[in-house]
Amino acid sequence: MDLEEIKQIIALMKRNELTEFELEREGGKIRIKRGPNGSAGSDTAVIPLPVQAAPIMVAPAAAPAPVAAPAAAPSAPAADTVEIKSPMVGTFYRSPSPEAAPFVEVGTVVNEETVVCIIEAMKVMNEIKAEVKGVITEVLLENAKALEFGQPLFRVRKTA
Repeated sequence: MDLEEIKQIIALMKRNELTEFELEREGGKIRIKRGPNGSAGSDTAVIPLPVQAAPIMVAPAAAPAPVAAPAAAPSAPAADTVEIKSPMVGTFYRSPSPEAAPFVEVGTVVNEETVVCIIEAMKVMNEIKAEVKGVITEVLLENAKALEFGQPLFRVRKTA
């Protein structure tokens, strides 16, 4: 892993307000932890990886979690409904691992800090938070599918 890749990881962490990142490859490991003010914490440890490390292989999910099939033409959201949109290009995952239950389902009550999914971008797993109080009314994307910046992921009916 070179310095440019590490800088890209740090930039992704800042953009997505992640405080900790860890990557383990054959023969090495890197762990980056940011302090509360966004600076590197005193317990940050970086262990250099060999330059010719084997590429990381993501094992395909045995069976994607079932989701409601997206409609051919998505309906317009109601006035009290907001969409949670993708902050980046990447791959959408509904759960933390293939065996785990999805973070949220239709009917799940969420708040600003609720993690609703993970988006993998440049081999970094980014937790996406709801950033709104409400109830999930629709899951708009299938598990393990590629997505674009700004693409709607979920619809949420806002609550007070």
